[in-house]
Amino acid sequence: MAFFWNKNKASASKTSSQAQSHAGHEHAGHDHSSHAGHSHAPAPAAAAPTSAAPQAVSALANVRHVIAIASGKGGVGKSTVTTNLAVALKFAGATVGLLDADLYGPSQPGMLGERKKEGSTTPEGWLIPARKHGVNFISMGLLMPTDGPLVWRAPMAMKAVTQFLHQTQWGALDYLLIDLPPGTGDVQLTLAQQARLSGAVIVTTPQEVALGIAKKGLEMFRNLNIPILGIVENMSGFSCESCGHETAVFKKGGGERLALELGVPFLGALPLDPEIMQSGEDGVPVLEKSRESLAAKAILAVASKIDQAIRHNPTEAAAAAFEPAQFGLDASGHLRIDWKDGAHTDLSAFDLRVACGCASCVDENTGRPVLDPSRVPMNITVTSLSAVGRYALTAAFSDGHSTGIYPYKRLKEKAEVSAPLTRAAAPRPSPEASFQV
Repeated sequence: MAFFWNKNKASASKTSSQAQSHAGHEHAGHDHSSHAGHSHAPAPAAAAPTSAAPQAVSALANVRHVIAIASGKGGVGKSTVTTNLAVALKFAGATVGLLDADLYGPSQPGMLGERKKEGSTTPEGWLIPARKHGVNFISMGLLMPTDGPLVWRAPMAMKAVTQFLHQTQWGALDYLLIDLPPGTGDVQLTLAQQARLSGAVIVTTPQEVALGIAKKGLEMFRNLNIPILGIVENMSGFSCESCGHETAVFKKGGGERLALELGVPFLGALPLDPEIMQSGEDGVPVLEKSRESLAAKAILAVASKIDQAIRHNPTEAAAAAFEPAQFGLDASGHLRIDWKDGAHTDLSAFDLRVACGCASCVDENTGRPVLDPSRVPMNITVTSLSAVGRYALTAAFSDGHSTGIYPYKRLKEKAEVSAPLTRAAAPRPSPEASFQV
């Protein structure tokens, strides 16, 4: 049996070009990245399966760690934190890039002091990131010809995110920080599917309303098998310059309590400091002004803990153990997965196809399958396989269907090999039988 994908050999590629077709959004537990273009006509003559190996994405080939900076809730200072962490990591000797994924409200050009519209591209159409304060960065704020609003529907926005990630000349980086927009929607899911994230940092303020939403964002990353590097508490206490008295304007300690509750590292607290605010206004990060202030020392401490978490984070080991050791197609065209605990999953192309949980195969409102198994050719074949982020794989079939996402968790549940289905015996799958995110 020849396997086409091995995690140890493919880890540098970070992602798969096949996964880019799944950049659409999901809700109610179903992938519905596309609502058209699915054919269930009789399959053409079976073609030899193509390699299931993820294509090495050259834009990220030399990026060691991709880290998502998220908040769940807006207004907690996530972009400010991202900017200053990028500069802090640069001061620590790392090469750093920053991807501003908040397309509708890009703030990194202002935070980094890049006021002009650049939008430089290579002859091949690749984006050339701007460079400011030693950090390479890309943002929709650099590409829009005016300061008007970006009025795009989700598919256009996801194409832009894909270009930022895969068609930008990032070069060799130790860290690529991704400044995510608030929420747990399209952008977050697209990035989780298209890049093998090294981890996520959750930014919150101390008050309960922010903590509750931060928890939702953290759980989203857990569901997508992305290691949680830790929680940063921003706007944590205000120190008076005159008397030195500290006032907990937005309470204090909430981020640390949340980290303890969820069993993740607490990376530290950043003060509510006019210096941090003014650095964003001036476009000159705190560390470019001084490394001795209270704010600068707090930022450097958090950056140091992130670096340590990348090197020694137990959640990374847990996430890696969740991924298969290798997967591919055997001589019969069946999906074969070898798990790291020695278990195996074997599924025929037919079984895999009728278990698809995408929006074309499962009703989004009721969760009940709408695909009639009798319409699926018994001789259907898998034409390609590829990893989707760190939590699933996707398959393309000879009937033209290619939008199903199969989470590793559900595939692991099917580690016992069942007898091949025949058309006469093929039941309509129950909702539990379909693979869903």
